[in-house]
Amino acid sequence: MSLAEQVLEGNIRAAARLMRDIDDGRIQAIDELKALYPRTGNAYIIGITGPPGAGKSTLVDQLTASFRTRGKKVGIVAIDPTSPFTGGAILGDRIRMNRHSCDEGVFIRSLATRGALGGLSRSTSDVALVLDALGMDIVIIETVGVGQDEVDIVKEAHTTCVVMVPGLGDDIQAIKAGILEIGDIFVVNKADREGADRTARELSTMLEMRHAAEGNWHPKVMKTEAQRGTGIDELTDEILAHRDFFLSSKTMDNFLRERNQRHFMGILRDTLLKKALLFMAQSGYVNRVVTSMGEHRIDPYSAVEEIVSKMMPDRVD
Repeated sequence: MSLAEQVLEGNIRAAARLMRDIDDGRIQAIDELKALYPRTGNAYIIGITGPPGAGKSTLVDQLTASFRTRGKKVGIVAIDPTSPFTGGAILGDRIRMNRHSCDEGVFIRSLATRGALGGLSRSTSDVALVLDALGMDIVIIETVGVGQDEVDIVKEAHTTCVVMVPGLGDDIQAIKAGILEIGDIFVVNKADREGADRTARELSTMLEMRHAAEGNWHPKVMKTEAQRGTGIDELTDEILAHRDFFLSSKTMDNFLRERNQRHFMGILRDTLLKKALLFMAQSGYVNRVVTSMGEHRIDPYSAVEEIVSKMMPDRVD
């Protein structure tokens, strides 16, 4: 049996092997994904994002436990930062979720960013597809935690939870542009700390200033203490409330269309880049261009136009 067939039968080991092949960029993973794709689209994807130190991993651990008590199978994709020097990653998010390691209804996969910006790894979408095909009801994606530019998750998740904590300095600065616009639910974690009520009030005030149109979802601000499990059931209820709203609104069709387009364009971009790199490696083109640029005999724009014309010459029928 192929890996895809085994995954569809619920084989955890096959899913783990396929995710490894996807993350390593192995060509054989493409055929497996082609076989899985028609059987996906059933899992509900939840994104957990926010700055480093907000307690995202502990919150994901508690949310997983809450969904399990409701009979939901949960897949987790935890993104960890990659060293710019060695390319390695600790992949430490699993440590905080260790209690679920023996639960057959939970699958945890850590991914390194491998230099990708926006908070997600390049293989995140495909790994989420495998978890979907494996039969997970809920897929939780925890982003790497890089700050206000970490907005790729809104393109992938049906529900996006933005996690904040009191004591980050200038609270208004921490919650303004970028990440404020992407949240469906805002969570003030570590709510036992001084300043939690203030942070929640300022978040609520800024959300009210957005003046959401009638009939649109109005994000709420929730307070949790993930370490103690306080507020987790209420947060789970709010996530499920947003799911019900999302699935019954016109937003669903637009979201899926845009996500499918982005997924397609991302694969197309990566495939074309790989082919271009292979083409240039075979002819030693890069070294010649770099040398010519250093001597100012060619500019990078003309060099790109030249390689594109060589790879895809105009055809006259």
